[in-house]
Amino acid sequence: MALKPFRPLTPAQRFTLLNSPKGLSKKRPERALTEPKPKTGGRNVYGRVTSRRRGGGHKQLYRIIDFKRADKLDVPAKVIALEYDPNRTAHIALVQYQDASAEKRYIIAPKGLEVGSTIVTSNKATTNDFLVGNNFPLSLIPPSTALHCVELVPGRGAKLGRTAGTSIVLVAVENGVAQLKMPSGEIRLLSPNCRATIGAVGNGDHANESLGKAGRNRWLGRRPRVRGMAMNPVDHPNGGGQGKSKGGGGRQQLVSPWGQLAKGFPTRRRSKTSSSQILVRHNGRPPRNRK
Repeated sequence: MALKPFRPLTPAQRFTLLNSPKGLSKKRPERALTEPKPKTGGRNVYGRVTSRRRGGGHKQLYRIIDFKRADKLDVPAKVIALEYDPNRTAHIALVQYQDASAEKRYIIAPKGLEVGSTIVTSNKATTNDFLVGNNFPLSLIPPSTALHCVELVPGRGAKLGRTAGTSIVLVAVENGVAQLKMPSGEIRLLSPNCRATIGAVGNGDHANESLGKAGRNRWLGRRPRVRGMAMNPVDHPNGGGQGKSKGGGGRQQLVSPWGQLAKGFPTRRRSKTSSSQILVRHNGRPPRNRK
């Protein structure tokens, strides 16, 4: 998708830079593959705000995405349409399986997938089968292949590499363990029985979009964000001061309203069991509790 600039006829259009919807279907989503998505406003079951700066926004239907694909082995599926999904940054593809059921499903649309293309999910593969959109276990995929929608646990569905423009590189499959390099640089160990889809996620220009005006943020359900330095001391640790001030007699550390450091402070628990599956962290160092 190409980025679309606008003529600066209004202040909002001067800075607006959006994705051009060329190639995306303008029809309504498949009704059988949608379900209601109630709004929470960032509040839990007790009505208390647990996620700030949420509320309002346009109504949305949730699109049911097939993240497993393992129950349709060796059944080719044809891409019927590419669609916009308001619930995620990536675009989605509507596919129809070429069997007696003619079932339709949504999948994450990888880069290079076009309407009319055929994809397949299988447990066996040849050299010519590693095409964009095809799904295989990691044990069958050759090294240095770009992947997306990767499972963390076999059979539980894709958890990794689902956002726009993301790709995960398969480093190697050795000694019964698959090594994958994440977009952050982290190298993680996974079971070779985990399934993955070939290719990178599409809509990579999403990160370069400029919404252009505050109203477009409100349409997405995002409420305004007030800087801590603009608040009073009673409301935020960074608040107070006559004019612009860092407070505390020197440059104050940026913290949350509850005092937790906001930059550079490691929030990952050392006791996390998945640390044993991390070979190299995103900063190039091994996990602290890895032996």
